[in-house]
Amino acid sequence: MTASMTAFARQQAQTNWGSLIWEIRSVNHRYLEISVWLPEVFRSMEGSVREVIRRKLDRGKVECQLRFRANESVNDQLEINTPLVEQLIAANQKIQQQLDTETTFSTMDLLRWPGVIGQPQHDPSETESAALALFRKTLDDLVAARQREGADLEGFLRERVQSIRTIVNGLHISIPEILSAQQQSLLQRLEDLKVEMESARLGQEVALLISKADVEEELDRLVSHLEEVERVLTITGPKGRRLDFLMQELNREANTLSSKAVVAETTRDAVEIKVLIEQMREQVQNIE
Repeated sequence: MTASMTAFARQQAQTNWGSLIWEIRSVNHRYLEISVWLPEVFRSMEGSVREVIRRKLDRGKVECQLRFRANESVNDQLEINTPLVEQLIAANQKIQQQLDTETTFSTMDLLRWPGVIGQPQHDPSETESAALALFRKTLDDLVAARQREGADLEGFLRERVQSIRTIVNGLHISIPEILSAQQQSLLQRLEDLKVEMESARLGQEVALLISKADVEEELDRLVSHLEEVERVLTITGPKGRRLDFLMQELNREANTLSSKAVVAETTRDAVEIKVLIEQMREQVQNIE
């Protein structure tokens, strides 16, 4: 299946401690380049995120961002450090016994003591596990989006391939007539100019003209490259680099065809082929 390198995916989930929001976007790139932005509390999971991406994608510039919004109700909750309170009370009683006196140790004194009041702590591994599961789901959405876009790109390329093949087939049919017409034109010009030329020399000139204008070889190579494009589109895995190379080969043959054109019709066909190849080349840059 053909996959694009351009896509975007977003997923959100609610946990006991807050909401998790993943956003992943990818664009075309020669290689796989990964950028990850995580809140500080999730920094330890960056390696796992990168590994998941490497198993799913082969090319593209991939940017991932996680946003975590803690629940306000969690932030508003207070938790008493009971063990610390018990230690403070025991210490106060011990001091009273040693001093043989009673000291005032109010509830507010206890609450003001550093560490007695805090916010409830959650297990970070639990939240990271939820974040990583949500990331896998978001990445699956991204892969699906790249495949949908890739299917459209494949259809676009196949249409252009068929258009070029139609032009090439037409040239295959018309080239013999064009060469014959050019030969007759040359002979007529020589006659009009009253130029006398030995038959052997005349034959050489005609043969040279036909050789320069003969594009059968270029047309055959164009057909061969078009068939290879269609074959590459059917293989599994990355195919963008192969297709990019084939666009270069197609363009080379189209340039040669244009330089050897001897009539306006052939020139127009060569230009049209080059336009179609350029359209394909631009789209191939987005294929993984």
